[in-house]
Amino acid sequence: MVASFRRLAPALLAAAFSASVCAQSYPAKPVRMIIPFAPGGNTDIIGRVFTPKFSEALGQQVVIDNRGGAGSTIGTELAARAPADGYVLLMVSAAHTINPAMIRKLPYDSVRDFAPISVIADVPTAFVVHPSLPARNLTEFLAIARARPGEIFYSTAGRGTVGHLSAELLNSIAKVKLTAVHYKGSGPSMIDLVAGHVQFQFPSMPAAVQYTRPGRLRMIAQTGEKRSGAAPETPTMREQGLKDFVVSSGFALFAPAKTPAPVIERVHAALLKALNDPGVKKSLADQGAEIVANTPAQHDAFNKAEIAKWIKVARAAGIQPE
Repeated sequence: MVASFRRLAPALLAAAFSASVCAQSYPAKPVRMIIPFAPGGNTDIIGRVFTPKFSEALGQQVVIDNRGGAGSTIGTELAARAPADGYVLLMVSAAHTINPAMIRKLPYDSVRDFAPISVIADVPTAFVVHPSLPARNLTEFLAIARARPGEIFYSTAGRGTVGHLSAELLNSIAKVKLTAVHYKGSGPSMIDLVAGHVQFQFPSMPAAVQYTRPGRLRMIAQTGEKRSGAAPETPTMREQGLKDFVVSSGFALFAPAKTPAPVIERVHAALLKALNDPGVKKSLADQGAEIVANTPAQHDAFNKAEIAKWIKVARAAGIQPE
C-alpha cells in the first residue's frame, strides 16, 4: 500500500502542479464561447450583451461561436468534446434541460459532461390569452378549460419548447386537457394567436409585452417564482393557487467536464463582474432578462432539478423522446 502510494505520489504532484500553473496563467489566449443557436435568438442576444464586459474582466477576448442546429445539440456536443482547459465555454438556454426529456439518444450527458459555472439570467414566461377568451385570471381560465376539455388550443414554437412543456405542466398540475398546435418558430405561433386561431400561449415575457400592452393579447399570469419587473401588475401562477407551477428559462454558462476548479473560479468571477456592470444590467433588463448570477454549486443543483422536472412532465403527458 505504502509502496503503491510512493509510486503514485510524483504523478499526483505533477498533475496538481500542472493544474495550478494552468490556472495561474489562464487565460493566455482568446476564449471561445459556443452558443448552440443561430444568431438573433434570445441566447445569442443575451450573450452579446455581456460578452464585451466579460472579455474585459477576463483580460482576453471572448469570441462568440454560433453553432446552431438539432435543437442546440450540435453546438452542445462540440463543447462537451472540447479540451477541459477553459478555452471553450458553452452558453445554453432552457433547451439544455429540456432535451433529455425529448431526445432519446443525446450525443452527450447533460450533467456529467459539463462543469457548471453560473445561471446568467432568467427570461420569465408569460401566460397570455386571446381577448376572445373570457378569462381574466387563472381561476377563470381553468373553469373554461374544465368545461371544454380538449377544445382550448395553444400555440407553441415547436415540440419540446418551453411553451409546449409549460402547457403540459399545466395539464398535469391542474388536471385539464389543453390541445397543442405546433409551429416552426415563435413568430408564426404568435401571429396565429394574435389572429385568434388559437386561444393561448406561454411565450417569453419580451415577446408577450409587445402585444399585451396595446391590448392585442391579455396576460393572465406569469410563471416565475416572483413577479417580473416587465409586468409587476400580473400575479404569478403560484400566487393564483398553483404552488408547484414555476417555469424558468435559464440562460447559463458551462465549461467541459474536468475543467480545473481554479479556472472555473476565474471564469465565474469575471462573469459576475460583467453582470454587475450597470450598462449590462440595463441592457439585459431591456431584453426582459433578470440577472441570476449564482454559484457553480447552485447552477449544478438548478440544472439537475430542471432536467428531472421536464422528464417528469414529458412522461406525465405521454410524450415519447424521439
